[in-house]
Amino acid sequence: MTAIPSITLNNGVPVPQLGFGTYKLPAEETRDLVLRAFEAGYRHVDTAQMYRNERAVGEAVAASGIPRDELFVTSKLNNAFHAHDDALAAFDRTLEELQLELVDLFLIHWPLPALDRYTEAWGALEEIYRSGRARAIGVSNFQPNHLRRVLDAGTVVPAVNQVEVHPWFGNEEVRAFDREHGIVTEAWSPLGRGRVLDEPTLARIADAHGRTPAQVVLRWHVQRGDVVFPKSATPSRIEENARIFDFALDADEMAAITALDRGERTGSHPDEENRTDR
Repeated sequence: MTAIPSITLNNGVPVPQLGFGTYKLPAEETRDLVLRAFEAGYRHVDTAQMYRNERAVGEAVAASGIPRDELFVTSKLNNAFHAHDDALAAFDRTLEELQLELVDLFLIHWPLPALDRYTEAWGALEEIYRSGRARAIGVSNFQPNHLRRVLDAGTVVPAVNQVEVHPWFGNEEVRAFDREHGIVTEAWSPLGRGRVLDEPTLARIADAHGRTPAQVVLRWHVQRGDVVFPKSATPSRIEENARIFDFALDADEMAAITALDRGERTGSHPDEENRTDR
C-alpha cells in the first residue's frame, strides 16, 4: 500500500492523515479489527471513553508488534467529566484502559454548552499536556463560538478539532475557523454513514478512476487537508478504505463533490448535544 502521509500539528507532532475509527465497534470485536487495520497499513486509531472499547484498542496496540512510536492513538474525554478534577481522573482511567504511558492526542468529546464547563475541562487538558502524558490536546464537535472561549481562557491552542464532515455536510465555517487558527480539522462520519455513496456524481467519478465511491469520498477529504476516520467491521472494506493514496482527483472533480453540500448532518448539532449519561 502507498504510504499514508502525515500532517504536522501546531506543536510539531505529526498525525497520520488516515485513521481507523472505532465508534460503535463492539468491544469484543475491536481488538481484532484494529489489528486488521494495522495489517492493512493504518498507524492511527481513534477511540473514546464514550465508546467503551479503549481496553480493546490498547490490547491491539500491545499485540501488534509495531513499535509504539510508530502508532498514533487518540482518545476523548467523556461528557460526564468536564469538572477539572473529574477530567484528570478520567484521563488516568484512559491510560489504564489503554495500558499506555501516554496518548498521542486527547480531546474534549463535546462542548456541552448547557453544562458550560468546557473551558474548565480545557484547563485540565492543558495540565495533562504539560505533564507529557498527551503529546497533543484538542477538541471535538466545537463550533467557532466554543473555540473562541477556549482560545481566550487557555494558553494552548487546540491542535485538532474533530467534527462531522462529509459531502452532504462540508462544515465549511468550522473548517475555515480551524484553518485560520492553525487547528487541524479531523472528519468523523466521513462517508455520511454511507448515505452519500449513492450520489450519481460520486459514481461517475469513481468509474473514471476505477475506484469505489467510498474511496473517492475519502480521497476528497485528504486532498482538502483534513484527517479522516473511516470505520468498518468488514476486513475487505478496511483494506479498501486505505487504498486512497495512489490516485488523485482533479480540480473539477473536487469542486463537483464539494457542491453536493446540502447542510445535512447525520449526528447531533454541538449546541444541542448535552447528554452526560454516556
